[in-house]
Amino acid sequence: MRFEQLEYLTAVIRHGSLRRAGEHLHVSQSALSEAISTLERELGVPLLERHRSGARVSREGRDLLPLMTEILAGVTQLKAAARDHARTSRAIRVGTVNAGTSVLLVPTVREFGAGHPNTSVDVATMFQPEIEEGLLEGRLDVGLVNVFPGDDIPAVLHRTTLLHGTPAVCCRTDDPLAAQDRISVDDLRARAFVGMRPGYLMHRLAQRLFGGDPPPETYSADGAEMGKSLVASGTGPAILPDYSIAGDPLEQAGLITMRPLAEEVPPVMMVLLRRRFDRVPPTILDFEETIVRLARST
Repeated sequence: MRFEQLEYLTAVIRHGSLRRAGEHLHVSQSALSEAISTLERELGVPLLERHRSGARVSREGRDLLPLMTEILAGVTQLKAAARDHARTSRAIRVGTVNAGTSVLLVPTVREFGAGHPNTSVDVATMFQPEIEEGLLEGRLDVGLVNVFPGDDIPAVLHRTTLLHGTPAVCCRTDDPLAAQDRISVDDLRARAFVGMRPGYLMHRLAQRLFGGDPPPETYSADGAEMGKSLVASGTGPAILPDYSIAGDPLEQAGLITMRPLAEEVPPVMMVLLRRRFDRVPPTILDFEETIVRLARST
């Protein structure tokens, strides 16, 4: 007995004739008839009543229909389970802006990997538009981005807020700015400044704060991790989300610190993005649950 024999018979019953079932399945009537005849011989009962005008399901066929439907449903469930199992053995592809890499993503990858030894996590640092595009095209499974309230996220992407924070000034602990309770935009204008490249959220904020009067000397960093390294080297201060600075190895080592801005700035959030699924693949769900739990404990 083969799976397609049950599928063929069910199609004939559903569509009422060999011809219509064949058109639906894109299978010739003769192939359908031969497959069902073989099944009849295997089961020892007639399943179709064949007439010049066509074929109809027999009484025995009607009696067996519920069981055949149950078998077909079971096969469908088996295929779905097999696909889910296959997913557990592949890589989860994560695109991230790196503002939360050291304090959130690294611990998540470590803990998730311990519980899923057959699943690797491939992490790529990208701009937010690239992350959204990768998710929409299926090249990424999960994305981590920073947003301001009101920023647009494509409706086809599911979002989960991980961290809430405020943009702050990141500076060396021995920088004179670190002795101030608050740091103004004018204070930053008087110094060499470490800015983010266009495409990062903090680049947008710096442009808004400085307007047409930026610091005379500005260095561009490709993300928060590089920015913190430049700050630690004495290049100058930077503006970063506070959750990117707190708990960072450079901050824990006493090389960098943070101070609030004197000017009013919007709150910033790190959110997890993924495509919307009718049924979230188990490994992606496990990864999401891990990072959400660690974010809440941060």
